[in-house]
Amino acid sequence: MPGKSVPVHELGLTPRVEEGPYYKTGSMQRTNIVGPGTPGKKLVLEGRVFDRTGKPVPGAWLDFWHADGRGNYDNEGFNLRGHQYADRNGRYRLETVRPVEYLFRSPHIHVKVRANEKAPILTTQLFFPGENSNTTDPIFNGGAVVNVTETADGGQKATFDFVVDVG
Repeated sequence: MPGKSVPVHELGLTPRVEEGPYYKTGSMQRTNIVGPGTPGKKLVLEGRVFDRTGKPVPGAWLDFWHADGRGNYDNEGFNLRGHQYADRNGRYRLETVRPVEYLFRSPHIHVKVRANEKAPILTTQLFFPGENSNTTDPIFNGGAVVNVTETADGGQKATFDFVVDVG
């Protein structure tokens, strides 16, 4: 909930942002999606999945994919790709690297979130605050910006709470 101090149920649904051309089905279930030798700054992304009333959504499916620290996607394998399920409190935690800008795109992480098998899939992209390229990225959405803090180990921690339709 970037910069917000209101209850999550007052925020409305997380905005949809287009999928883009690099989605692949068949990702592995895992919380650490970084393969050996992957370039980029360490990033931990965590948050919760809520329904419109502010209740946690346990078991929500989250599927992540993004470019590496050089702006490249792994289109042959599954590096920087993986899915997981929110815990009983709707929490998720992803260990990855921070994506960088490429072409006309600001740094972003693609995500699909689904509350349950009857619910629609939310497809969105998470963006980073303070990026100059946010102003020129035609897909940027200010409603999908993570909060970022620096960590003692030189990496970053980002947080974002999703609000989804439960069907």
